[in-house]
Amino acid sequence: MVVATNNKNKLEEIRNILKIDNLYSLKDKNIAIDVVEDRDTFLENAKKKAIEIYNVVQEPVIADDSGLCIKCLDGFPGVKTHRFLVSSSNEEKNDYLIKEVNKYDNREASFICVIVYYDGKEFIECERKLDGFIADSRRGNNGFGFDEIFELANGLTLAELSDEEKNHISARYLALRELKQRLS
Repeated sequence: MVVATNNKNKLEEIRNILKIDNLYSLKDKNIAIDVVEDRDTFLENAKKKAIEIYNVVQEPVIADDSGLCIKCLDGFPGVKTHRFLVSSSNEEKNDYLIKEVNKYDNREASFICVIVYYDGKEFIECERKLDGFIADSRRGNNGFGFDEIFELANGLTLAELSDEEKNHISARYLALRELKQRLS
């Protein structure tokens, strides 16, 4: 199966969660496609990626779209999570979000992940959510993306957890676990 990503961290996380070795990134398949995520929902973006990649590889594809939705910012960045402040590093994006959230009392946030499997005929769609808060500073050295600012109810950020701990609670883990069950 092909995973519609070139993000090494995401691919490794998906391999670890699904326990499937024969998952390949776009780079592994020598595919240089950057699917534009221009839809209004996570599901629409994930389906678009799955279809476009399937049309090239003609083999089953796992695609996802995920993002951080911050309550006090009316769900921002939401489906634009990976496209806001495009030329900025993850650290700069995280600092920007902390600064914006610091203007409010409510720090509630959700991380939403939609996983889509497409084999050219059938879609399997799985969506899960992890609720938490935006931390008041970047903390932790594990993980990637927004893990260092996404704080759980226990006060730890996702980046302060081990891979194993994170992979048993994350929205991606829960969505992939459902996918694995539905594929069985």
